[in-house]
Amino acid sequence: MRGSPPARQSRNPASNKMTRAALWPSILFGLAIPARAQPQFPTAIPQTHFNSGQDVVPSFDGWLRNADGTYTFVFGYMNRNYKEELVIPAGPDNKVEPGSALDQGQPTYFLPRRHAWVFKVTVPADWGQKELVWTITAHGKTEKAYASLQMEEEIIPRLIMSRGGLSPGLDDPNKPPSVSVEPVASASVANPVTLNAVVNDDGLPKPRVQKVRAEVAPGKAQTNTAGGRPRSGLRVSWYQYRGPAKVTFDPAEPVRVGTPGEPVANGKAVTTAHFTQPGTYVLRATVDDGALATTADVAITVAH
Repeated sequence: MRGSPPARQSRNPASNKMTRAALWPSILFGLAIPARAQPQFPTAIPQTHFNSGQDVVPSFDGWLRNADGTYTFVFGYMNRNYKEELVIPAGPDNKVEPGSALDQGQPTYFLPRRHAWVFKVTVPADWGQKELVWTITAHGKTEKAYASLQMEEEIIPRLIMSRGGLSPGLDDPNKPPSVSVEPVASASVANPVTLNAVVNDDGLPKPRVQKVRAEVAPGKAQTNTAGGRPRSGLRVSWYQYRGPAKVTFDPAEPVRVGTPGEPVANGKAVTTAHFTQPGTYVLRATVDDGALATTADVAITVAH
């Protein structure tokens, strides 16, 4: 890259000497002032947490290759708020393009913080180099996620089921659990709804057996006392995917099914959902065996 051209000097030698003599004090003075005035910044600036008022950022989380030659784009989102849960109906402020409609099954209820691999859109085999764009506008700010069939973005279903872990590998004998949700006949604001999730699992992975560690005299040697996260068996939790208002689940924590390490056939996890406003809701059940997880959705129309 070319540098700046040199400044043109005066043809009068005396003038040049006077100019240089006049500049030296100002240069020295200018170098000294910033050194004294330079503020002392901290080595780390703590992150600011916003409970509300922030936007939602959609994310492209990869694409799947389907057996019939089609492809599936997978999206997630980051709600920048730590507490605020946002309702953004499908439409101008929450749209997926191109397509026959702006509503292509994207979530409309956004829980705080990061949620990966939340929804999928299948595109035809001849999609080529086109982009699918998810656009979200919240609190006056618009964010977009661009999905395309770039090779480095290809993922496999097990990556989603293991929440990015893949460990202990594709040859792991553990099979993912399955879940289905019994249909809900009717619902209203006045009456809570009972949600029945039916689950099946092979009983893997087996619970970890805690090893008994030998006693070591203090100060003689270091020992690793971390036993790893205990596997608590099959658990079912609920997640609000769509709806005009917040849904409250009872119990709020995951429901355990069966005995850890034992197969489960048609086990049932029962949860109650409470609604405060009428409308159409989509609730998602997640079954997790401690290593792999799968989901199932149920749509509920709530009357006054």
